[in-house]
Amino acid sequence: MTNNNIDLLIVDDDRDILFQSKVFFEKSGYSVVTADSQQEAQMYLETEKPDVAIFDLMMENDDSGFILSYLLKRKYPEVPVIILTAVASETGVAFSLGSPSEREWIKADAYFEKGTELKAIDTQIRKFLGKTDE
Repeated sequence: MTNNNIDLLIVDDDRDILFQSKVFFEKSGYSVVTADSQQEAQMYLETEKPDVAIFDLMMENDDSGFILSYLLKRKYPEVPVIILTAVASETGVAFSLGSPSEREWIKADAYFEKGTELKAIDTQIRKFLGKTDE
């Protein structure tokens, strides 16, 4: 399956994760744009619309990923948002998207802990876009 012409925005302040994710998703056929801060992502979103966005939660602010999700969904409600974070392992605070109220305030379509295989995230992206294995 090819993912040509699918623009994927990945935002994380961990440059190793950005690099690994960019390489993986480009090999999977996506067009990948990366940003290493909330501010850089906000500037990108002022003029561009990704097909899917992956946001780290804690960057320059503890809730940077939530802020980006909110801003993106306000402008482009149809764009799927994935939160990829280590918040549970770093803080002990866990959350999910299991209830409508959690999905309402989190403004994300999927949540993964860092360390999740990128292939699982790719599978979720394909589900969002209606692309399944042929």
